[in-house]
Amino acid sequence: MFSHQVFLQGLGLGASLIMAIGAQNAHVLRTAVRGQHVLPTVAACIVIDVILIVLGMSGLGALVEASPVLLALARYGGAVFLVWYGLRCWKSSLRGGALLALDAGGQAQTLGAALATVIALSLLNPHVYLDTVVLLGAVGSSLAEGSRTSFALGAMSASVLWFTALGLGARRCASVLARPTVWRVIEALTGTMMLVLAALLVM
Repeated sequence: MFSHQVFLQGLGLGASLIMAIGAQNAHVLRTAVRGQHVLPTVAACIVIDVILIVLGMSGLGALVEASPVLLALARYGGAVFLVWYGLRCWKSSLRGGALLALDAGGQAQTLGAALATVIALSLLNPHVYLDTVVLLGAVGSSLAEGSRTSFALGAMSASVLWFTALGLGARRCASVLARPTVWRVIEALTGTMMLVLAALLVM
């Protein structure tokens, strides 16, 4: 039976977790400002979150928490990827934002490359699992069986609303955000954030 109260609980908790600055949000922002494959990137983030929430509600979170090997692989694999991505952002920033619509090789990013990046940023980032699979899964699983669907739908709705608003909102503000000086700051902040996240994972 659908419960509006439980739905709002899932929506609120999901929003509080997903709106925090992270690799996914930074990538969606960069993609929107570049104006390349915005909708597919937003859709990929939403689909990944929905799948992970379903897995968390089905009990995968407890399995991940109980496996030191899985946690170690997620931690160090994610750290390596975040370092690479952070250095890439810093490289773009030092170039002065002149290659706003280009990738590191000077070519327009393909749809496949854009989707591969967002999938990697999502699935190689342990924070995504901690938020969606472990935390949301633990809270949702603790509810009465009849309320779990309402909670999951609320958490999924938070993902849909946030990524859509972030992607489309940043795209509408692209004329301001895409200015070389602003873009250099965005890239530098994104790169710094990625390196800090990588350090926190290792520590």
